[in-house]
Amino acid sequence: MANAPDDASVSREKTSGRTALQRVVERYLRYLTIERGLSANSLQAYRRDLDRYTEFLTQQGITEPGGITPEHSRAFIAWLRAPKLEGGLELAASSTGRAASSIRSLHRFMEDEGEVSEDATRDLRSPKLPSRLPKALTVDEVQRLLDAASGDDPQQLRNRALLELLYATGARISEAVSLNVDDVIDRDFVRVLGKGGKQRIVPLGSYAQEALDAYLVRVRPRFAAQGTGSPRLFLGVRGGPLSRQSAGLILQEIADRAELGKSVSPHTLRHSFATHLMQGGADVRVVQELLGHASVSTTQIYTKVTQDALREMYATAHPRAR
Repeated sequence: MANAPDDASVSREKTSGRTALQRVVERYLRYLTIERGLSANSLQAYRRDLDRYTEFLTQQGITEPGGITPEHSRAFIAWLRAPKLEGGLELAASSTGRAASSIRSLHRFMEDEGEVSEDATRDLRSPKLPSRLPKALTVDEVQRLLDAASGDDPQQLRNRALLELLYATGARISEAVSLNVDDVIDRDFVRVLGKGGKQRIVPLGSYAQEALDAYLVRVRPRFAAQGTGSPRLFLGVRGGPLSRQSAGLILQEIADRAELGKSVSPHTLRHSFATHLMQGGADVRVVQELLGHASVSTTQIYTKVTQDALREMYATAHPRAR
């Protein structure tokens, strides 16, 4: 691997003046500032990536845009990922991916400006990011969360209905607070409006039905009387629609009360819904339909979650697993 500069030399300007490549980079950064209106933080990230790139190329004797080859750009990405013991920066895949995006954008700009005849990064690939598996609660943890939402005052009845619906349907919290009263169909189903305006019909289990019944009969009319007649299913105490932010705060407060010892985000119940269905033997395409995923490949991550759980259980229980 070619020798490359350290971080100190990356930020050090040449005292002998700018090279042609550095001048093009400065023009590109001005373009990002004036034409694209990028934020200061974004510009700082672009400058850091491109300063590293130009200094790396300078070390290879490349000071003109036309001298850059695909091999140079690939060597730069390899240097960013290489261990420090080998002279690299040992950046994370996410940081390297951002740098790859930065230099691809620079090369497109240089091609558009006529500085180069061909984009040397056209086939440059970013490092593959490790897949982040969704975090789901166990069935017992969901029960503890729902128990913490129990109570008999109006807000508690509403909050329990909201959480039961989220876990029963796998709805996004934005979808749940956008529901209207008439989206609950004969107690048994709920009509959810998902991304891209796509509707899906999701069954309601008996626990969610009972919680919604208690809220609709005992609480919602009281809240609605304080407002201007919103059709939304979930209302605040003043009768207005419950906002996504308020629903998120309600969930966080209940999670803190449940003392689960882990972070619970609005998406956690959606992940738990899908994971528990898969663990119970549901077909991945059924789960896809219930979640409203456009592609089954998005849903298949829950297959991986289930396989990991089975592998862990097997390793713990089988006498010859280890």
